[in-house]
Amino acid sequence: MSSYEFVPEPRREGPDCVDRVPYGQPSNLDQYIQKNHIVKEEDYPDGACPPFKYHTAKIDNWEVTTAQTGAGTINMVGSITSATEVTANGITLTSRKPFDIPHPTKDGYRLRHVCLEGPESGVYIRGKLKGTSITVPGYWGGLVDEESISVHLTPIGCHQELYVESIQYGRRIQVRNALSGPIECYYLIQAERKDGEKLIVEYEGTSIDDYPGDNSIYSINK
Repeated sequence: MSSYEFVPEPRREGPDCVDRVPYGQPSNLDQYIQKNHIVKEEDYPDGACPPFKYHTAKIDNWEVTTAQTGAGTINMVGSITSATEVTANGITLTSRKPFDIPHPTKDGYRLRHVCLEGPESGVYIRGKLKGTSITVPGYWGGLVDEESISVHLTPIGCHQELYVESIQYGRRIQVRNALSGPIECYYLIQAERKDGEKLIVEYEGTSIDDYPGDNSIYSINK
């Protein structure tokens, strides 16, 4: 380790807006990030630059690029993984990417869901059909693999022998009723994204760093 001793430079007169690299070891303290350099905030000169705190911050592979709280954009170099483990009081907890909000109808309660997981980069649309044709959004033409489209139909009101007659150009789904009656149903259409490489579901390794594919296509802002 270098024997270099860091000596702060004298404080300049007036506003000091120069950005400097801080020194120190990594910290595991749970604190707000503040950009301290020479003096305490209350001692900073009158008329100085706006609060000298980080506009962006990087913690390991996480990069925060917003000054807002809870509603900004987080860019991550790497991927989201559900294999993160935290040990507390001898119990190992595995993260499952929870979605946790105040309960919409019960005061004093919260509502928690977890993200769906699957062996593909999947997208879906759902809705209600009264007729014979379902048209998927136009952007599906550039987003999904047409050969991966699957359709699930649930009759409404009475028994209907529904089936998919054809999928035209990957956009229009023709539905038929083998009983020759009217069609009214719910539908769920799923497909796999074609932009980027396919997900490698199983791979050899001991950490996410061993993933043999492109981690960047699974980052938060994708």
